[in-house]
Amino acid sequence: MSSGRTEKTVPDSLAPAVAFLRGLGAAELAHPGGTLLAHLQRVERQLAEWGARPALRLAGLCHACYGTDGFPGALLPPHRRAELGAVIGAEAESLVYLYGSCDRAAGYPTLAEADGVFRDRFTGRSHVPGAGARRDFAELTAANELDLARLDPAFRTRWGPDLLALFTRVRPLLSPSAWSACETVLGG
Repeated sequence: MSSGRTEKTVPDSLAPAVAFLRGLGAAELAHPGGTLLAHLQRVERQLAEWGARPALRLAGLCHACYGTDGFPGALLPPHRRAELGAVIGAEAESLVYLYGSCDRAAGYPTLAEADGVFRDRFTGRSHVPGAGARRDFAELTAANELDLARLDPAFRTRWGPDLLALFTRVRPLLSPSAWSACETVLGG
């Protein structure tokens, strides 16, 4: 059994990822609701509440490692993907990369379409993610954005209608629990 603060705040299965994020400085980066690490942990907990499998929960915990189209500050450059993969596994790392690399202007409009194209903002290449990857991406997006909307009334006022429209459009990709949370947080 390991000792330290990580053990008391996260399940043992997540402790290596949390330690890795701490080592990258996530606990010192300001983010709505406290620090980036606090946000990442809330996203993981939300996914757990929705019944997400372990790889998606780990991806939620690490979703901002490469930065995102909406949060450009990267903890780890994409050319160091193997380091994150060694900590969270290949499946979870692949989801983190998909999430972080998504050019939202190109990907969001066609997310619900089976042949919708994603553009990788790091490489400029386009690809069509499979149905499972689309579902994971939508679920992770909902968990991330709802955390921000819950904590920041100005964010919710500014982005809430657009997010509700996005999640309504991709509702078939969302779990019933995620969709219910979208309605609750963004619909009122």
